[in-house]
Formats: sequence, structure tokens, C-alpha cells
Amino acid sequence: MGKHYAKAKWEGTLKEGNGILNFTGFEGPFNFKSRFEDGEETNPEELIGAAQAGCFSMFLAALISKKEITPTSIETKATVELGQDDGPKITSITLDCEAVIPGLSEEDFQALAKEAKAKCPISRLTTGTDVFLNAKLVS
Repeated sequence: MGKHYAKAKWEGTLKEGNGILNFTGFEGPFNFKSRFEDGEETNPEELIGAAQAGCFSMFLAALISKKEITPTSIETKATVELGQDDGPKITSITLDCEAVIPGLSEEDFQALAKEAKAKCPISRLTTGTDVFLNAKLVS
């Protein structure tokens, strides 16, 4: 398995400062407003959501491929809730998945989606957070 890198730089105080998140192919500003209010820039929680959605989708594709079925598409949206629990905490992540997978039954799809949610590496990382799944097989 490989190593992957990302970096962040922060300058200034929590409320007046700003930062840059950077990893392969992406560089985005973040600040207090984008993280705790409704700012336009990115924030670490969006990156966790992207990681969770991407990891889940890839893991689900791997499980489906083991059945010798090729998914046409798997699209997953992650909603990350930042709340309070003795300080800021990601309190939940909801995955909304729509997939087009000819030849896969609804029952098998739901079982594989549940397994992907439980076993993808990012799900394992977020074990202290409630992760919910809404999976829909689209014909």
C-alpha cells in the first residue's frame, strides 16, 4: 500500500486567520467562516466528505466486480455534520448513493452497499462518527 500526502498552512488567529489546503490537483482556501458558518471557501469537513464518498464508491465497485458485474456508474454524495461534543466534532456523515448496475439485484446491491460502508478505509477511520447510508439502485 502507498503513502499519500496533503498539507495545510494556517496564518493568523482562528477567527481572523486563513489557510490553504493542498494535495495533488487541488489547492483551496479555508477560514473560520467557511468552516463554522457559510463561507464560500472549502473546509476540512468537505475534504472528509469527498474522501468518504470516493472511498465508499470505489469499495462498492470492487465488491460488485468480484461478482463479475461491471457497474455503469456509482455516484455518492456525503453530507458531513459538524457539531459540538466537548468542542467541535464531526457528529455524522450521511452517504446518499445512486448506482446504475445492470445485472445486480436490489437485494445484492443493498448487501454490498452495507458492506462497503462498513469496510472501506475511510469508514474504518471514522468509527467514532455515526455514518448513515441511503443507497438506491437506479435502472
